[in-house]
Amino acid sequence: MDTVIAVDGLVKDFGRTRALDGVDLRVERGEVHGFLGPNGAGKSTTIRVLLGLLRADQGAVRVFDGDPWADAVSLHSRLAYVPGDVELWPGLTGGEAIDVFARLRGGVDRRRRDELCERFDLDPTKKARTYSKGNRQKVAIVAALASDVELFVLDEPTAGLDPLMEAVFAETIDEVRAAGATVLLSSHLLGQVERLCSAVSIIRGGRIVEAGTLDQLRHLTRTAVTAETRDGVDGLGELPGVHDLQVEGHRLAFDVDSEHLDQAIGRLHELGIRSLTSHPPTLEQLFMRHYEHDLARATKGDRP
Repeated sequence: MDTVIAVDGLVKDFGRTRALDGVDLRVERGEVHGFLGPNGAGKSTTIRVLLGLLRADQGAVRVFDGDPWADAVSLHSRLAYVPGDVELWPGLTGGEAIDVFARLRGGVDRRRRDELCERFDLDPTKKARTYSKGNRQKVAIVAALASDVELFVLDEPTAGLDPLMEAVFAETIDEVRAAGATVLLSSHLLGQVERLCSAVSIIRGGRIVEAGTLDQLRHLTRTAVTAETRDGVDGLGELPGVHDLQVEGHRLAFDVDSEHLDQAIGRLHELGIRSLTSHPPTLEQLFMRHYEHDLARATKGDRP
C-alpha cells in the first residue's frame, strides 16, 4: 500500500509553547484515517503543516512524497481541504465561491457540484453574507467533494451541520473512499470517526499516543462481557485481567483484558453458561483511556 502522508518526529513551537512534540503519522492510499483529539491537542497545527501553511521546526513531513512547504502549489492541485470554520467572500454567492475554490484546483465537475448542492440542501444562488455557519461549511464541503483530487484533508468538517446533514456527509465520504480517494478526517466526534474510518491516530499533548486500524487498537484494551451462569461466579473475580466485576444473582458483567479473554470465557463455561454477550471496546473507550486523567483533573477542578 502506498503512503500518501508520512510524518516523522514533527516538532512545531510557537514561542515557548511546544504545540507538536514529535508527531509520527502515516496515512495510506485509499484509507479514511481518523485524526482524533480534543481542542488544543495539535490536530489543526499538524494539518497546517501538511498543507504548507506552517513550516515544521523539526522532523520530516511528506505528502505524495513531496515537501508541503517547498511544493505547496503542486500538492494543492492534488488535494482538497475543508477547515472547521469557513470564511467566505460576503459579496459572492455560494456557487461563485465554490467555483473560485474549484479553479484553484483546476476546475470542478459541475454536475457533481449541482448534485452535492441538492443533497446538502444548499442554495448556491444566495450571497455568502446570508449564510449560517452550517451553510458556510456546506460550501467548503461541496467545493472539496466536487473536485477530482486524490486526497481530502478535512479538519472538523461537519462543525455547524445538523444530524441529517452529518448523515449526508457520511454517505459522500463512503463514495469518495469507494472511488479510491484518501481521506484524513480530523474530528472530536467519536461516533463519526468510528463509522467512517478504517484507521485512527489519537493525539494528546502534541504527540501521537495510539495509532492503527480499529481492529488493532481494540486488541490493546478490554472487552465487555455480560453473562448468566448456572453455578454462580466462583473464582471469576480472581482471574488475571478481569476488572469491575458486578454480580446480581447468577447474572454478571465485567471487563477483561483482551489477552485474558479466552481464560475468562473458559471459566464461564465451567460455571455453566446460560447466556453470554461480549463486544469489543468502542472508539470512545479507546479515546478516553488516554484522556481519563485529564477528565478527572478537570472534574476535580470544578469542585468548590
